[in-house]
Amino acid sequence: MILDSGEERATIRLKDLSIGYKGKNDTKVVASGICTAINGGELTCLLGANGVGKSTLLRTLSAFQPKLAGKIDILGREIGTYSDKELSRTIGVVLTEKCDVRNMTVRELIGMGRSPYTGFWGALNGEDREIVERSIGMVKIENLASRMVHTLSDGERQKVMIAKALAQQTPVIFLDEPTAFLDFPSKVEIMQLLHKLTRETGKTIFLSTHDLELALQIADKIWLMDRQHGITIGTPEDLALEGHLSGFFARKGIVFDMETGLFRVENQYTSQVRLVGHGQKYAMVRKALQRNGVLANRNVESGTRVETGDLTTSGFKICREGEAPVEVGSIEELLRNLNN
Repeated sequence: MILDSGEERATIRLKDLSIGYKGKNDTKVVASGICTAINGGELTCLLGANGVGKSTLLRTLSAFQPKLAGKIDILGREIGTYSDKELSRTIGVVLTEKCDVRNMTVRELIGMGRSPYTGFWGALNGEDREIVERSIGMVKIENLASRMVHTLSDGERQKVMIAKALAQQTPVIFLDEPTAFLDFPSKVEIMQLLHKLTRETGKTIFLSTHDLELALQIADKIWLMDRQHGITIGTPEDLALEGHLSGFFARKGIVFDMETGLFRVENQYTSQVRLVGHGQKYAMVRKALQRNGVLANRNVESGTRVETGDLTTSGFKICREGEAPVEVGSIEELLRNLNN
């Protein structure tokens, strides 16, 4: 267990938290001894395999499920002391399930985020409508505001649900797999939006996700959850340097690449070359060579050297000991030359 720092910005503090289920005859503990803080103004992503307990943790933190032991303090107050109305003004939740709503406009659905403040009949006053419009603007969906919800794409619908959570004006927002049904460009857009919102609003945004690569590139903090080690917490970079990422996601055929800070398919190497250069051209040549069974990086000692240059230079140069350099114009030509 890694205890988080940054207590001065902590919105949520967990002390000796245990989560799980109480049955008639026994108790199933999913995770225990969780001691950490979740900070405002940071995007925190929860990663773990299916069935490890991510949803259980998220439900417990959002008060949908009782904890087994320990403390969950939100804004300096134990979660069990909040009334339902107080919780609805403190915690916003965006669930995985698609919102299947008909005969309702986007603006009307976002307006439902004001329900903790509008009373039984849910009539919006001028201030409520202003907050709804501001939430629409923060997510940049002005062009969708008059659309019917059922006509939206999955990515558009997820933006609407985020705007609804913003209209709720809670300091904490939990999201359960917000990118689950989206194509890759939409996944990137939603993750970037959530990161931007943490910076602009100072809110605590905590989400579970299976999108490992995006989380490693965009999240401020990562929670790694597994049955063997419990929950390990840190920035993506600290977790990488300390070896937690490579160990946590160790699978046959998958390795963590320390040079890029991302996971890649493990290659079986039959030869190696020294690669010289930097930037995008270096990265693309390295990727192509390794896919073709050639170990290639700056640290390799080899009689063959490939110079990539950068985007301001044209082509690539192959240098072999005792031979004149060979210049090629494309990566395809480079691969063909090295295979000869």
